[in-house]
Amino acid sequence: MNQVKQIHGYTLRNGIDNTKIIIEKLLEIRNLNYAHVVFQHAPKPTLFLYNKLIQAYSSHGQNQHQCFSLYSQMRLHGYPPNQHTFNFLFSACTSLSTLSLGQMLHAHFIKSGFEPDVFAATALLDMYAKLGTLGLARQLFDEMAVREIPTWNAMMAGYARFGDMEGALELFRLMPSRNVVSWTAMISGYSQNKQYEKALGLFLRMEQETEIMPNEVTLASILPACANLGALEIGQRIEAYARKHGFFKNLYVSNAILEMYAKCGKIDVAWRVFDEIGSSRNLCSWNSMIMGLAVHGQCRKALELYDQMLKEGISPDDVTFVGLLLACTHGGMVEKGRHIFKSMATCFHIIPKLEHYGCMVDLLGRAGQLSEAYEVIQSMPMKPDSVIWGALLGACSFHGNIELAEIAAESLFALEPWNPGNYVILSNIYASAGQWDGVAKLRKVMKGSQITKAAGHSFIEEGGQLHKFIVEDRSHPQSYEIFALLDGVYEMIKLNRSAFECPLDLDLSD
Repeated sequence: MNQVKQIHGYTLRNGIDNTKIIIEKLLEIRNLNYAHVVFQHAPKPTLFLYNKLIQAYSSHGQNQHQCFSLYSQMRLHGYPPNQHTFNFLFSACTSLSTLSLGQMLHAHFIKSGFEPDVFAATALLDMYAKLGTLGLARQLFDEMAVREIPTWNAMMAGYARFGDMEGALELFRLMPSRNVVSWTAMISGYSQNKQYEKALGLFLRMEQETEIMPNEVTLASILPACANLGALEIGQRIEAYARKHGFFKNLYVSNAILEMYAKCGKIDVAWRVFDEIGSSRNLCSWNSMIMGLAVHGQCRKALELYDQMLKEGISPDDVTFVGLLLACTHGGMVEKGRHIFKSMATCFHIIPKLEHYGCMVDLLGRAGQLSEAYEVIQSMPMKPDSVIWGALLGACSFHGNIELAEIAAESLFALEPWNPGNYVILSNIYASAGQWDGVAKLRKVMKGSQITKAAGHSFIEEGGQLHKFIVEDRSHPQSYEIFALLDGVYEMIKLNRSAFECPLDLDLSD
């Protein structure tokens, strides 16, 4: 910085115009304010310098509105924008979520004659897609005479971002060629929309059918799918790949690896990863570890880790409290749970969300304090969802409270009329209490509404692949060999059982 100031002072004393060099140096060290002051005093500002400053502001976390001030100033002084100008401005509109301003720039873009430029047109399409106006983005996409891979990727990512994975898949299939961003956009889209099986299937297909190497974004997108499917073997292979290629240093990747081990029950390995991340840990790292400990029964360690987190000056967020309340639930620590729930607002000014109330209902319900759990539901500032009523119904099933079970079930029937599980749980509660007329009534309702229980399925990981099975399912390509092996195992069990059976006349008195 001192060197730049010396150069600036020398140019001012000697009347030399080194504005371009000084501004470029200042932008390299990210001193945007100083660069802007130098620019304002430039004797002959150029389109290049205008674009450099607009680009700097567009990628800056704050003061992005300065992009449009510079653009207005540029036009006022007679400097015609080029495709690079619009590229940076469309990016700024995306960050500021200003659709009206983006549409105004779109009109300027067309009038300026740069519409055929594929890079600027792709930036415009990306702006519309990220702002949620997929119709305008698709119209622009269809009208483009020339499309590069980034154009396809931007449209596809737009569909995925707003949950239209069918639209994204249609484009993915039509793409003349794909790069790692194309595959990652689809994998990330499936993962973010909780279609983990499809995300993992596509990742494995990318590995097997292409020579494209996953990057750190790909890994950070696929690891949550491994975590939620319990695909530990594939997750371990991805970790090895990440370490080999230096991607473990990326915090998003290392956090995803930590979460994968925590969710798969490998708590000791998760601890090692957590320690390895060390001083680079962020709140996501702490939350993943707390959640992993809570879910897998190490409740007191979860609370101890929370205390350590506070001592290190890390402030919790709403996700942290979900993990803490789960720890209290699994550990049966009702009073501690009440204290943590209250501390959200009183100590950290975090307003409890639906999931926090759900945790409290579950905590109280499991402890048999059903009336208090119902009071929590009634006091909620938002409408309870099926998860909350389901937690109460499950607790009523365990503790045999028919009255509250009926209240919870009626709410669930309204929220999820298609879900047979709620009918089955209430029917079992009636059966346990010997109220067979209630059982018969529910069966009649289910039959009349044609509600049937969906077959459960299981995932088995073998040889780096994930296999899905349903009861009596023969859709698997190796089902003949699988059932033949099962028949052989069953015959062996029968033989071993008969070999150890005692004859009826055998004297066992000795």
